[in-house]
Amino acid sequence: MPELPEVETVRQTLNRLILGKEILSVDVFLPRIVRNVSVTDFKRHLSKQKIKSINRKGKYLIFNLTNVNLLVHLRMEGKFFIKNSSVKATRHEHIIFYLNDGSSLRYHDTRTFGTMDLFFDEQIPLLSKLGPEPCSDNLTATYLYKQLQKKKQMIKPALLDQSVIAGLGNIYVDEVLFLSRMHPKTRCNELTVKDCEVIVESICSIIQKAIKFGGSTIRSYSSSLGVSGKFQNELMVHTRNGENCYECAKEIIKIKVGGRGTYLCPVCQKTKRRKKPPTKLTKS
Repeated sequence: MPELPEVETVRQTLNRLILGKEILSVDVFLPRIVRNVSVTDFKRHLSKQKIKSINRKGKYLIFNLTNVNLLVHLRMEGKFFIKNSSVKATRHEHIIFYLNDGSSLRYHDTRTFGTMDLFFDEQIPLLSKLGPEPCSDNLTATYLYKQLQKKKQMIKPALLDQSVIAGLGNIYVDEVLFLSRMHPKTRCNELTVKDCEVIVESICSIIQKAIKFGGSTIRSYSSSLGVSGKFQNELMVHTRNGENCYECAKEIIKIKVGGRGTYLCPVCQKTKRRKKPPTKLTKS
């Protein structure tokens, strides 16, 4: 599934390739991808719209057009391709945007979980529910500590919660927890402010490096637009089940945490144990 680094790579690439072009018309072959307007209105509102900018919030792409904003979530397997407009659509090309230079932007989705919404105001309700971005000024140790102290759940699913931090998914949470030397089953309300400081620093380090390498191209997600991610070569634990840890040489294991496949080093990532309260002394 594309996470923040993969979506950011798509955003940067699209900005280089289609910025300033005009959408002449749109073909929709799988109507359920379009959610908050009818297919007829979707096609009508996007016709003759110029692509002014392409932004991102968490895992969402935001196409800022002349009079409307197109919000895209790639979900499990969504990706974009650019082809000549005359090329026939393939089986999994569900939406095609025909551009004024004779090219076309094609939304390809094997699993068909991706979504597209249109918004006519700058304020997009779906985005207001997202937590702060990694490396943003709003993601501080104090903020994270306050968020996690409310939760009794394990740290792995908490970091996957997009209302806590926007953009993290399974790959990068595994990597963040390894870098933080944090076991994924550690309970949120057992963490200290110092623990949260380490996690925040690890998140920024991992995400910045992943974006630099163009994200990850792995079995569950492959790149598009002529870009192949290279961060999979930098992974410390994710997908490395049965291989030796680069730090301690212990075998990496795979477990289930919150229903998600989770990779960790059992030596480097020990379970945090809550200290027992002192025994009460009774007066004699």
